[in-house]
Amino acid sequence: MDFDCKFLVLTEPYDFIEDAVRLLQIGLLNSAKATEFTHAILNPPYLKINANSKVRELLHSIGLETSNLYTGFMAATAQLLKPSGEFVAITPRSFCFCNGPYFRDFRKMFLEMMALQQVHLFESRQEAFSDDDILQETIIIQAIKKRQKSSSVIINTSFGANDDLIMSQSVPYTALVNPNDQEQFIHIIPDKISKQIVERIEIFPCTLKDLGITVSTGRVVDFRSKEYLRVNLENNTVPLIYPVNLANGYVEHPKITKKPQAIVSLEKTANLLIPNEHYVLCKRFSSKEEKRRVVAMVYDANQFNYAYVGFENHLNYFHKDGRGLSLSLARGLAIYLNSTLVDAFFRLFNGHTQVNATDLRKLKYSNLEQLLALGIEITEQFPCLRKIDELIENQLQSMSNLSENNPIVTKSRIDEALQILTQLGFPRTQLNERSALTLLALLGLKPTDSWQFATSPLMGITPIMDFMAQHYGKTYKPNTRETVRRQTVHQFLDAGLIVANPDNLSRPVNSPKTAYQIQNSALELLRTYGTEEWEKSICTYLASVETLKKQYAQEREMSRIPIVIDGDIKTLSPGGQNILIEKIINDFAFRFTPNGKLIYVGDTDEKFAHFDAAALTDLGVNIDSHGKMPDVIIHFTTNNWLVLIKAVISHGPINPKWKKEFEVLFRSAEIPLVMVTTFLSRKAMVAYLAEIAWETDVWVAEDSTHLIHFNGEYLLQAYQIEKKQIS
Repeated sequence: MDFDCKFLVLTEPYDFIEDAVRLLQIGLLNSAKATEFTHAILNPPYLKINANSKVRELLHSIGLETSNLYTGFMAATAQLLKPSGEFVAITPRSFCFCNGPYFRDFRKMFLEMMALQQVHLFESRQEAFSDDDILQETIIIQAIKKRQKSSSVIINTSFGANDDLIMSQSVPYTALVNPNDQEQFIHIIPDKISKQIVERIEIFPCTLKDLGITVSTGRVVDFRSKEYLRVNLENNTVPLIYPVNLANGYVEHPKITKKPQAIVSLEKTANLLIPNEHYVLCKRFSSKEEKRRVVAMVYDANQFNYAYVGFENHLNYFHKDGRGLSLSLARGLAIYLNSTLVDAFFRLFNGHTQVNATDLRKLKYSNLEQLLALGIEITEQFPCLRKIDELIENQLQSMSNLSENNPIVTKSRIDEALQILTQLGFPRTQLNERSALTLLALLGLKPTDSWQFATSPLMGITPIMDFMAQHYGKTYKPNTRETVRRQTVHQFLDAGLIVANPDNLSRPVNSPKTAYQIQNSALELLRTYGTEEWEKSICTYLASVETLKKQYAQEREMSRIPIVIDGDIKTLSPGGQNILIEKIINDFAFRFTPNGKLIYVGDTDEKFAHFDAAALTDLGVNIDSHGKMPDVIIHFTTNNWLVLIKAVISHGPINPKWKKEFEVLFRSAEIPLVMVTTFLSRKAMVAYLAEIAWETDVWVAEDSTHLIHFNGEYLLQAYQIEKKQIS
């Protein structure tokens, strides 16, 4: 895109931190010589800083204690800005702002001098930077250098960097950064469901400190203790528990794995071991796109006849002053941590794959009585996730009168739709929340509705997006409608999952009235989801889907409009501007460009029905047919003119803006350009009369033997030729 703007680039061959500190120190000594900037856009480098390094010392001199260049670059840049200067940076979501104690000093410094204006969150770690090994969710922040904070902040959310479907909402500044939070964490709440999740967690009354419980990191760092590790239990050893030993709510030990299953128990390893009592273990790391972030298990000491046990460093463990919990309390705490509500809350404020002890300490918990009650619910068999969520929901209902939909039920319904799309074989690019919500809208399924009651409403794109907002709390920007159409609905059509305009097959697919409906066989299939019939039904459906797609394609083909180009019969999709294009080819071209060569004919379904790129190249024009194009291009060989024709049905005529764009697009043409706007009727023309550009022509199909010349002296804008001859 050409913005026709110029700017000067000056590259300084200096170390940024060194030079920034130098400039800041000059400003401190002599404000008249201070160097300040109005705007800063940065993608800071990730690099750990050694404690005794020169960079660490330089950053300390400007008031920042940090262990990474990310925060160093951001802090120095913010200090170099003028008052009211604008700051934009891309950064890992969790790294600087959203959790963890390591960058507390940076957060306090940055948020004191800068006022956040907008935050954009990329939900997928893989999609935002697919070519890089990114383990953290990414955000872009925009801030203004001022101490006075705005009343609200815009939160935008998209799946990845190339996703145009953007959710947007305004939240109070204090909801983003709580002024009473000593850590100064940024809490990004992108939608209504997220807000409901936060509100539900806040209902729980206790912190770990209130419960007298502590969470610590496993003491055994295996590469530092290699000489004491053993493959299996033997004399003078005790069990060593790794994350791989966690399964089905409890600890499975010993396990056939590459990890050693025992550690020698002696005086040198005493500080690595803890008493063999009941604990709750929680994984510190999850894999890149693992379904669950928080995974907790019960360590039942009754299963191990040893005095001590070792927990490897990739585990967190819950205890009371270094001793174990009661078995009922351990079970209850594990149930709470494994709930979908806790996992969803944790994902909101934890953008990476780590589950730090600090994050677990800040979490709200059920009270002691409630945790014990949860623990009594289970014995050796750990409950399924549905049962866990039911138990947690019952506790919430007993503490508060919750009238809104359960956000976990809403989230689970979206996950079910995603699972269906996966089983239907949709490619990875379609396996996202947008596609899941589109499917649910086209089934008329609300979060609490049974799949057996799925329906087949006829819906356009706007009603689909309204359904997402009303029933699933996902409010997308209005200008993202085309993204839903292009990146989800079109793929559903191609797969035969839905049909377009079943109420009127002659309606063009680009009509504002275009509506979509779930295909009948697909509806019957989806009504069996969650039943014993599902597996058999989906196999039958997948075996027959190609036949269904062909049948629907044949129905639409029968409605297509035939045209003849160079002796070959081609067809246009039915309805809309293609009705007018057919008249342009058969009536206009026959009368006004006799023996002319058709170079390009557009089509609402296929982008174009005919394109002779070589003929256009011979005239000196090389363009991309997927960009902005006229609806019809004719080489009028008799006069050697290139005729550009726009068919107007629902979009405007060749106005001054379009005329300029066509002149730029075809500027390399070696012959004169002639531009014609066409209408089906005079009544249609009247609505656009004031917009039509001078030095263009107008043709009305109902008066097909005449042209209207806008300041043209001869047929088809011969005025332009005369001007060139006079000059």
